[in-house]
Amino acid sequence: MAVVGVYVLVVVGATASLADAAAACSTWPACSGALTDPAVAVALGHRILAGVVGFIVLIAGVAILKSGGDRRTRATAALALILYPAQVAVGAFMATSPSLAFAPGLHLLVGIAIFGTLLLSLAWHLESETGDSEAGIPTEDLEPAPIEDDDTSEEPVTPLTQRSLSVRLRERAFAYFRLMKPRLMWLLSLVAAAAIALAAASGWSVDVPTIVYTLGGGVLSIGASGTFNHVLERDRDKRMSRTNDRPLATHQVPERNALAFGFLLTGLSVFVFLQTNVLAAALGLVAILFYSIVYTLILKPNTVQNTVLGGAAGSLPALIGWTAVTGRIDVAALLLAGLIFVWTPSHFYNLALAYRDDYERGGFPMMPVVRGETTTRKHILFWLGATLAVGSMLIWVADLGWLTAATTVIVGTVFLAMVVRLHREQTEAAAFKAFHASNAYLGLFLIAIVVDAMAL
Repeated sequence: MAVVGVYVLVVVGATASLADAAAACSTWPACSGALTDPAVAVALGHRILAGVVGFIVLIAGVAILKSGGDRRTRATAALALILYPAQVAVGAFMATSPSLAFAPGLHLLVGIAIFGTLLLSLAWHLESETGDSEAGIPTEDLEPAPIEDDDTSEEPVTPLTQRSLSVRLRERAFAYFRLMKPRLMWLLSLVAAAAIALAAASGWSVDVPTIVYTLGGGVLSIGASGTFNHVLERDRDKRMSRTNDRPLATHQVPERNALAFGFLLTGLSVFVFLQTNVLAAALGLVAILFYSIVYTLILKPNTVQNTVLGGAAGSLPALIGWTAVTGRIDVAALLLAGLIFVWTPSHFYNLALAYRDDYERGGFPMMPVVRGETTTRKHILFWLGATLAVGSMLIWVADLGWLTAATTVIVGTVFLAMVVRLHREQTEAAAFKAFHASNAYLGLFLIAIVVDAMAL
C-alpha cells in the first residue's frame, strides 16, 4: 500500500505542477486561495494526500524496521523514512518560492526516489519471503535440445499440393503474413502514434500523409524484422513448442523466399519512411538491422541480458514517430523511447517464466533459465518500478493531463498487483496474468497519451 500511495502522490504531483497549482497556493501547509479555483483545489488535495501517504509510509517503514528481516529491506525502508520529510520540505519550499524554476523538477525527482526505495524494499522482502535457492544453468553450458520428430498425429492431413487453388493461395498468404509477426504490430504502431501525438501537442504541424507514411513504414519495418527473425531462428524454433508451428519451421515457406520477402519489406519500408524525412528512414533501417542481427544473432543466444538490451529495438518506433514529424530527436521522444525500453523486461520476463522449459530446449539464455525464477520475479518488479517512474516523468515533461495520470495510476496498480501475485503464487497462470497486465498497462497508457495530446 505504501508503494502504491507514493506512486499516486508522484503522479498527482507531476500533474499538479502542470496546473500551476503551486503558484496558485503560495502559503504552506494551508492554502490561502479559494477552493473554487481548480488549481487551488488540486494543490490542497495534493497536500492532504501527501499527509495521508506519509502516515502510511511511516507505519510501513516502522513495521519493516521492527520486523528484523533482510538488511537490504530494512535499509531501503529507513532511507524512505528519511527522504519523505525531505520531500515535504521541498514541497513547502516550492509553494512559498514559486519563482524558483528548479523546484518542481527537484520535487518530482525526490518523489521518484522515495518510490524507488520503497519498491526495492518490497522486491527484497518478497524475495526473502517467497524465493528459493534454485540455481540456473550457466550460459556456457546451455545447448539447444535435439530436434524431435513428431509423427504421432492421428488425423491425416491433406498435402498442400492436393488442395484447391484458393485454399493454397490463402494458406500461403497467411504463412507470409505470420512471418511478419503481426502480434507485435499493433503495440509498436501505437508507440509511433503516441510519439506523433506528442509532437503535435508540442506545436509541430502534423498532416495525414505523415501519419500514414510513418505508420505504414513502421508496419513494413516490423514485418521485415519479424521475417528475418523467423529465418535466423528456424532451427531453434523447431525445438520449442510455442514456435514449432512457424512457417519456416514447418517448411510452409522456403528459406530463400522468406529472405526475399524480408528484403522486399525492408526496401519498401525505407522508401515509405523517406516520404517523411531521411532521419526517420535511417532509424527505420536501424530498427530492422538491430532486431534482425544485433538482437537475434548476437544478444538472444549469447547473454542473459538479451531482453534488456533488446528493448532498444522496441523503443525505436518512439523515435521514428517523433522524427517523422519534427526531423529531430527531443527529450519527450527520448522519454517515450525510455519508457518502452524499461517496460520490455517487466513485460517479457513474465513470458520467459511461463515458457522457461521451452527456452531451455531452444538453448536461449533467458533469465529464468540462467538465473532462476526467484531472480527473474525480482527483476520484473525492478523494471516495473522503472517503467512507472519513467511514465511519471513523461507526464511531467510532455505536459500531459489527468487522463494519462489516472490511466497510469489505475492500470499501473493492477500491473503491480499481478506481479506481487506472481511472487506469491509462482504458477504459469500467474505469469500469464502479469504478462497480460503489462500489455494492458502500456497499451492503455499510450492510448491515453494520444487522447491527452490531442486535447492539448
